[in-house]
Amino acid sequence: MTLVAITRAVSASVPQCQISFIERVPIDVALARAQHAGYERALESLGVRLLRLPPADELPDATFVEDAALVLDEIAVIPIMGAPSRRPEVAAVARSLSPYRQLRHLEAPATLDGGDVMRVDRTLYVGVTARTNRAALAQLQAIVEPLDYRVVPLIPTGCLHLKSACTYLGRGIVLANPDWVDVSCLKGLEVIPIASEEPFAANALEITGKLLYADDSPRTRAELERRGFEVVPIEIGELRKAESATTCMSIVFEV
Repeated sequence: MTLVAITRAVSASVPQCQISFIERVPIDVALARAQHAGYERALESLGVRLLRLPPADELPDATFVEDAALVLDEIAVIPIMGAPSRRPEVAAVARSLSPYRQLRHLEAPATLDGGDVMRVDRTLYVGVTARTNRAALAQLQAIVEPLDYRVVPLIPTGCLHLKSACTYLGRGIVLANPDWVDVSCLKGLEVIPIASEEPFAANALEITGKLLYADDSPRTRAELERRGFEVVPIEIGELRKAESATTCMSIVFEV
């Protein structure tokens, strides 16, 4: 088994990115690119092979590749992204996935961002948000049910995507911000709540049992380490100004 991560360099136009739930502030493109390079190095340090897409400086949000596809073991689902300005991002991601997975495309009126999907084994928890609608849930269910997956809707509040509110850490454990998602819907899973003063701390990227995790949530990190997780801290403060997180800057899958 080899782990591959699709990544894409930070766009020169990232200061014009989509912003929904945070205040827009100036973004230092050079610093954002340096932090993204550190993110890629961290992935490689965990044994992940990078598949770097060509830069797309005309697409401000293009570095947030997770939103442009949902990759399962058997197939890749190619969505119509929720923000019209981001829809041109999908083509390059789909081309990069085609050698590895059969592609299945959602159709209008469905809209879906990959950041709204949290996979827990054969269950896909899907956030119903401004970017992902119920038509997408219905189409996704029809695509994945024959492959023995089930789709469970959740409605996060206060954040852009479901995976800003909760992420799966493996071992039957979810890291969650209970103010942004109803954790009672995560039946059968253990929930680790974030530190209340760290609202953006619920996003972690699990790689072979280790957690790639932003270094700006020390109290939540300490709790994760107390629970036995090995945390690999990274700096993404400048990228956070674009409403990003650790999972959104890659699509990780097995080949």
